[in-house]
Amino acid sequence: MSWLSALGHTARAAFVVERRRLEPLGALRGAAGLAFVIGVSLWLFSPAVAASSAFGAYQAAIATYQRSWRPRPQLALVSGATLGISTFLGYLSASHLVLFLALLAAWAFLSGLSWAAGPTVGVMASSNVAIMLITITLPGSVAEAAEHAAMSLFGGLVQAALLVLFPFRRWRPHRDALADALAAEADYARRLRHDPHADFDPEPLMAAREAAQLTPREHRRRPAELSGARGLAERIRPVLASLADPALGAPAEGIERDRVRELLAAAAAVLDAAARAVRRGTPLSLDAPSVATLRTPDTGDVLTGPVRRAALRLKALLGDVIETTDPAGRSTTAPDAHPQAAARADAVRAEATRATLARTQEPGAAGEPPAPGAHAAPSGPDAPPRPVAPAEPPVAAPVMHRPGLVGLVPVVARSMREELRGDSAVLRHAVRVTAVALLGYLIGTLLPFGHGYWAPLTAVMVMRPDFSRTYSRAVARFGGTLLGVFAATGVLQLTEPSVRVSALLAVACAALMYLLMRTGYAVSQFFVSAYVVLLLGMGGEEWTQTVPERVVLTLIGGLLAMASYAVFPAWETPRLRTRLADWLAAAGRYAAEVVERYATPAGPDDTRVRQALLEARAAHTAWQEALARAAHEPVRSRGLSRTSADDAEEAIGAFSRAAMLMEAHLPERGAAPVPGAQRLAQALRTTTEQGARELRDRRVPQWDEVRAALAAWDGEGVPDRVVRRGAGMLLAALEQVSEAVEESPPFAESRAGRPAADGPPASATGS
Repeated sequence: MSWLSALGHTARAAFVVERRRLEPLGALRGAAGLAFVIGVSLWLFSPAVAASSAFGAYQAAIATYQRSWRPRPQLALVSGATLGISTFLGYLSASHLVLFLALLAAWAFLSGLSWAAGPTVGVMASSNVAIMLITITLPGSVAEAAEHAAMSLFGGLVQAALLVLFPFRRWRPHRDALADALAAEADYARRLRHDPHADFDPEPLMAAREAAQLTPREHRRRPAELSGARGLAERIRPVLASLADPALGAPAEGIERDRVRELLAAAAAVLDAAARAVRRGTPLSLDAPSVATLRTPDTGDVLTGPVRRAALRLKALLGDVIETTDPAGRSTTAPDAHPQAAARADAVRAEATRATLARTQEPGAAGEPPAPGAHAAPSGPDAPPRPVAPAEPPVAAPVMHRPGLVGLVPVVARSMREELRGDSAVLRHAVRVTAVALLGYLIGTLLPFGHGYWAPLTAVMVMRPDFSRTYSRAVARFGGTLLGVFAATGVLQLTEPSVRVSALLAVACAALMYLLMRTGYAVSQFFVSAYVVLLLGMGGEEWTQTVPERVVLTLIGGLLAMASYAVFPAWETPRLRTRLADWLAAAGRYAAEVVERYATPAGPDDTRVRQALLEARAAHTAWQEALARAAHEPVRSRGLSRTSADDAEEAIGAFSRAAMLMEAHLPERGAAPVPGAQRLAQALRTTTEQGARELRDRRVPQWDEVRAALAAWDGEGVPDRVVRRGAGMLLAALEQVSEAVEESPPFAESRAGRPAADGPPASATGS
């Protein structure tokens, strides 16, 4: 993409207004806290102190809107405390230019480096540095600086107290995250009915996992329906895929495929009902026909082999979902359902509670007594389940604790230390922020304006580690600032408000900003600019002093931020090969762990497989984010064309999917090991690591070791078609990776020296 096209895209993106769910009660709560802090400051101190405390309360409320699963009061307290400390130290050094520039450089560098700990920490740190540039100009003495710092902390305390007193559905973000994960599974099941190879975006599952990480205090207070369902959703996804896939599941057409479609539709209905119950905190309302489908007694006769095993596991997992999302047993059916439907729904729940073997192993053959916990088929669709011996309870998911504020300090410090390397995009961002903050402050000081801090303030606020967001935010900030400043100036000219009226107008602007801030950066900047003008007017500043300076210095700060990225960039395009290699290596480790469990069976709840899957998902997400950022960079592709990147992404996705299908049929602990699985697992682990290194070195990966392990496997007669066909699908996907990357010019050079493979490639589906 050329520079002209990239600039046009960022300019258009700057003024996009998104449709988002508004939170009027939350906006009202933040504005009420801001009004209280301003009122107390005006009563006890001066308008200047009131303006400083207003910035503290305003920033504390902003912190609670950041995307974070940490308790919101903690964010407000941290924001108020750090701003108070920054204000006091900044004022002490402001009279000595060299000392203040050193402090500003240290603060700016740490704020840029804090993006290593995540966007929430990065945004809060950048905002504190920016607001500190304003608040240090308000005090007139050390004592006043201490008062301003104390009032900034007071603003954070007030916002935190309001969050505790008026939580407004405290668990709503967690409910929404879990409900979104269940709804995504339901949509996936519905799409699998028509497309057995439908894609699935794991983002809802990843968000639900993040939401499930709680502090010990939160864990004790968590609603019962929020515990357990996320782990079930994680385990349902591979079962759904294996049930629908023609290679390992039901044939493409026939009676088995028809029954699979019915089961998928029933699973979608149950998961949708669970998502609604979790989101609203209401009793579970089950669809009677779907419950009847899950209770149909002849499913075990219609389905055979792996598809039967997957169907039984799906039934038991759905029963666990019902039990988990409705622990009090309050589930109902549709109002127009047959009276016996409720009994069937209760039977599904009771069956999931008493027996879980359907989730873990296939019942014995006809004429054999069921194993402990297996479901004996009832005589009719409405008959109660027969008594069975209890099965082992499922392994409980480990509790994921989130560190407290004190425990978070070493985590953040470690993340920042890990970015202190030459190829780190975060380190380059920290260097850019530091240089631009210093240069902007010096330019603002030298210009004949009285508010020179607006240039570095703008630069620090708009700069982000990537190109697109930095440029689009710079354009949006200038546009929003221009409109907001002129709107607030017009109000001041027409009304000439008093101090109290100015304070009320500033609170109104803050309330609108809280309400609309997630709809777009330009919208939020319109109200932020008006808020700042009104606050400074409350402190005695004339509009003629603020409007021209604000506009000109905002433009200078935005241009500095944009120029810094062009001069010292951190382009994502040249690093696409590395991101792709990281994903390949992580996917290889996941596949190796899955195959190794067939050699050393440990059950479907093995934590090593789950950890490898999470690492593969994280690498896949990093690849997708890098690809999205690179798509709008004014940089030519180096070493990996866009077509090759798309083909390689599809191939590694197919490789991960094959491993996921095999995961759905992992043998139970103590089952007979599969011959040759250990050798194949080791081959997958070593060759994917080697293949990742070859990708980074712009060479075409080779898979001879995997091919040899699979060829040796043919002579051992693996009876399970899931294992044999799944292994063939893994090799076929790896070969597609090589075919995808060898078309890029730097990779094509390695084809001449590549040795020919011994024998034809293995079949994708095996024998």
